[in-house]
Parts: sequence; C-alpha cells; structure tokens
Amino acid sequence: MADSIDEECDYLFKAVLIGDSGVGKSNLLSRFSKDEFRLDSKPTIGVEFAYRNIKVGDKLIKAQIWDTAGQERFRAITSSYYRGALGAILVYDITRKLSFENVSKWLWELREYGNSDMVIVLAGNKSDLSHSREVTEEEGKIFAETEGLCFMETSALENVNVERVFLDMISKIHQITSQKILEAKLDETIPSPSLHSAKQTIHIDDHEVTATKQPSYYCCSN
Repeated sequence: MADSIDEECDYLFKAVLIGDSGVGKSNLLSRFSKDEFRLDSKPTIGVEFAYRNIKVGDKLIKAQIWDTAGQERFRAITSSYYRGALGAILVYDITRKLSFENVSKWLWELREYGNSDMVIVLAGNKSDLSHSREVTEEEGKIFAETEGLCFMETSALENVNVERVFLDMISKIHQITSQKILEAKLDETIPSPSLHSAKQTIHIDDHEVTATKQPSYYCCSN
C-alpha cells in the first residue's frame, strides 16, 4: 500500500461493490482501504467511494472502489455507477439466504449495465458467523462456476480474504487490459491492405489500464 493516496499514480481503475443492503459491502471496503471495521456501521446512503494505492513492480496503481446502497430507492444511479467500471465484487451474507438468492438479480444488472468484459467476483461475506450459516460454501462455488465468476468467502470483521478478493480482481483485470494493449500494439504494426485503406487502431483509455499481482489459489473464468 502506498504511503500517500495523493502520490502520483501510473494507472487508475474503477471497481464497484454491489449486493443487498446489510451484507457488509461498506465494511469490506473500509477494511481494504483503511484496515478498519465498524460494528456500528450504518447503511450507505446513495454512493460512497474510497481509494487505495497499490505498488506493483515499479508501477503505482490507484484503485477507485465504489460502494452503493442496496436499497431499491437508490437504483436510479445505476448507469452512472457502473460506467467505466472494470471490475465488481458481488457480495452476499452467508447467514441470510435471501441475500444469496438475490445475487442473480444483481448479476443481471451488472451484465446489463456494465462492460462486457467486466471482472466479477462473488464474495460470501461474514464467514466468521459460520454457526449461523444459511448458505453453504459449496452453494456459492456452484453458482460461481455456473456463471463463470470468481468466488471466495470473506470476513470483514476478522479480515479473512478481504485483501485477497480485491487483489485477485485486480490481477484478472490486468490480464484482460494487458491483452487489449498487446492487441492494439500489434494492430499498429500491421500494414494497411492498400495505400487507400485506413489502418484501424484500438485505443485504450488510460483509466482502463491496471497492474497485476500473482493470482492466488483460485482463478477467474474467462
């Protein structure tokens, strides 16, 4: 983590947190960005976001993570919320079956409004409350595998897999954007078919470029 959030970064990318209200999205973000957890955390009103600088190799990456309210009355912000997002962490509460059942609705929204190559991670939060579990880890894995998502159970309270779930998302985003950059460079080296044909160039915006960390024990599906 960088010493100062104001330090000049090499790349900036945006990711979003979505899921029902009360599943722990804000505490996941707080734990990742500030290593803090609040038992008295209040529901998010509208949209909040936080930054974290991550040093990867010789590059400094600024991750902009957006958190939104899960309540329906705030859904009018949908299009602007997803605009430009390269990744998403879809969160449910392992002690609330309904929050897991609603994952399908949130996933539909992500795919409707988000980029087609957005990296989506499914996170079963509150693994510290396994004695009150209503959703098995196997159920989460099966859903993720069926939909081609990454999957991990997390605990914002005990700081279990929080760092990992965010950084693995960054790693997968890097794989996709790096491939785009490579394709753009290759395209620029291909000569035009004729003197009268214009060469096409793929443009990659700076904010769509990120950096990588070695993947952890699970892989996201392409």
